[in-house]
Amino acid sequence: MKTLRYVGVSALIFLLLTACQPVKKEYRKISGFAQGTDYHITYETDKGKDYSEDIAEILKKFDKSLSIYDSTSIISRINRNEPNVKIDNWFERVYNKSIEINQLSGGAFDITVGPVVRAWGFTTAPVARYDSAYIDSLRQFVGMEKIKLENGTIVKSMTGTMIDVNAIAQGFSVDVVCDFLEDEGVDNYLVEIGGEVRGKGVNAKGNFWRIGIDKPADGNMVAGQELEAIVEIQNKSIATSGNYRKFFVENGVKYSHTINPKTGRPAMNKLLSATVVADDCMTADALATSFMVLGTDYAKELLTKLPGIEVLFISDGSNGKYELYYTEGMKKMIMELAQ
Repeated sequence: MKTLRYVGVSALIFLLLTACQPVKKEYRKISGFAQGTDYHITYETDKGKDYSEDIAEILKKFDKSLSIYDSTSIISRINRNEPNVKIDNWFERVYNKSIEINQLSGGAFDITVGPVVRAWGFTTAPVARYDSAYIDSLRQFVGMEKIKLENGTIVKSMTGTMIDVNAIAQGFSVDVVCDFLEDEGVDNYLVEIGGEVRGKGVNAKGNFWRIGIDKPADGNMVAGQELEAIVEIQNKSIATSGNYRKFFVENGVKYSHTINPKTGRPAMNKLLSATVVADDCMTADALATSFMVLGTDYAKELLTKLPGIEVLFISDGSNGKYELYYTEGMKKMIMELAQ
């Protein structure tokens, strides 16, 4: 009996000690392809859960809502003027945020710029880029006042108006994946889709997430190959827009993919890239594009109306050198700068 009692006590002590041990967690990495780009996600799990299929399915459904490259998506059907196309919650959130950023930016951000973007050959239907008369004829279809949401459908005042949410939807897709991880109880993660990023908590080493900002040099086509800065984010989103990857040169003039909705032409200013830190990635993504259209001086003016938004602007300076501008909050996030 004594032996059995001692064995029982030993077993009880073992169970108590085991219960006091912290549950070992692991960091998993998954990657894939969606929205015409790739994605990389790192997250901590104590269950060994593989979310790769769940996330792939979420992004597949997302494309069915907002991808102009999917001919069966909601946005493609609206652009084809199909009758009574009902939008979903994702589309409505992007629409509402687009109106907000359009008003804040004085029209620099406009999702109806789609026909002009296509005319310049930067999306799905390239035409003669030098045909100024044709591009001017498309400007009549541009303007957020030409679309409105009524009873769950997008109503257009002109059938020629087309919607392009590439400058905001990718950032929003990051938020959608993060929302999924939050619902699953994941406390530490980093979600990156096409260069737009949102991080929460810490990495496997217990440090806050660090993100590289590419040097905005023409021909720097590989993300992370040449960095201008490394920043550390704490429960924030970060997005960068630049004119150093999508552009063409004609008669010695560089034309970037960032189209000014007011002129119908590529934005012409010295700002090479705009990096924005915000709470959500949809806002960061849309503001980064807005700043690229506005240029540094007007972007600084807009920043006075945007508390909590941090930026790093890289502009074309004299003698081929870069000029950097960053807010005080961004200054604290910068861990390294290129020499």
